[in-house]
Amino acid sequence: MNESGVGALLEHLPVFWWEADEQSRVAEWGGGAFTDLSTAQRFLDRARQEMPDPGRRLEEEHRLVQFDDRTFRVRWASDESPDPGRTRGLAVETGAQPTGGRRYAAFAEFADLAPAAAFLRDRDGRYLWANHSYAHLYGTTPERIAGRRIEDFDTPADAAQFRALDQEILSRGKPVRHHLSYHRADGSMGQAAGHRFPAQENGQPCVAGIYVDITDHARAMDQRREAEESLKALRDHSGLPCALLSADGRIQQAGTATAELFRTRLSDLIGRRAHTLLATTPELRPLRQAWEGLLTRRIRRAETSAVLLDAEGRRRRARLHLATVNGGAGGVAYVWAVVTQQGVAHEAQPPLTAAQIRILSLLAGGSTNGEIALTLGLSRQTVDYHLSRLRALLDAPTRPALVARAYALGILDTRVWPPHPSGL
Repeated sequence: MNESGVGALLEHLPVFWWEADEQSRVAEWGGGAFTDLSTAQRFLDRARQEMPDPGRRLEEEHRLVQFDDRTFRVRWASDESPDPGRTRGLAVETGAQPTGGRRYAAFAEFADLAPAAAFLRDRDGRYLWANHSYAHLYGTTPERIAGRRIEDFDTPADAAQFRALDQEILSRGKPVRHHLSYHRADGSMGQAAGHRFPAQENGQPCVAGIYVDITDHARAMDQRREAEESLKALRDHSGLPCALLSADGRIQQAGTATAELFRTRLSDLIGRRAHTLLATTPELRPLRQAWEGLLTRRIRRAETSAVLLDAEGRRRRARLHLATVNGGAGGVAYVWAVVTQQGVAHEAQPPLTAAQIRILSLLAGGSTNGEIALTLGLSRQTVDYHLSRLRALLDAPTRPALVARAYALGILDTRVWPPHPSGL
């Protein structure tokens, strides 16, 4: 590598090389340790103060020099300069500290303007330093914290807690990550999470800490846990059959009432695809349309109906309430399905025609066979045939039993009058 290549390499390293004239003014310099000539000159002046005899050979003289909270290992080489009267040298920044130096100066510089609250205390609980975020917690400034003790800012209980933590750090000599509670400046309780670790200041052991206030986060998590517990209680003890479905239609959660409705064990429902619990009936089409609308977020909730199929092969009409649970990136993570109304379980029946359902509606409203025939434009014999057929299909020996079965099976809507075909 030629000289220009070496110079380009040094520009990216924490080093400083120089050549100075007889008045110790920097004539040439380079490296990545400093960005301007004035700083480089200040460093050279400081180095000469700490090394009064720079005329020794390079391999014989090297010392640690602290400059602007940074430490450099310096070597001089005056006899290698091609120009008489000039001195040359090299300084390499190092992580080592001179005796009595500030070991955690870099931490303080880093944390001074950080949003996290940071401090440095001696073993007697006296503040050596605090950043703006820490001072803000107590409604003051860093300058007013320095030199004061823990008890000057915290309640006796909090101060005792913090002193005990400090002593634990000093005795163990290891950092600790933990959560703690404290009294905020307004008197309310706060929570913080962070690290506390051993440090040294001017050769004396002390404790440093950096914390993030998590009060709002902790409160939100508590509220979430309460909501989940309330939802769990509603799911398990309300008596309403309900299930939490994934976007692909699998049952993620379900209540005991749901297992009873389908006459199966709760463990057999979890992970099962919901469509396997539905009978193939005309109600499936609007149900699928509602499901698609929920997943595409065109709607957030839907009222629809379905015919449920239990483990014994029996059917029952049910009214369903569907509501979405949002996930990440604005998508739908889950859908809650709640059975709000249900009919009586029955064996699978042949589907009824529109005319048969209309006859049942008029019959439930009190119409005679002749009135039904007149309303529908049918002959009396045709109406008698349909009623006989309906009694056989619905296993109802009499007219009152036929009406009762129509309501029990969800064929007629119990919520309206005059009687009308059910939306279940």
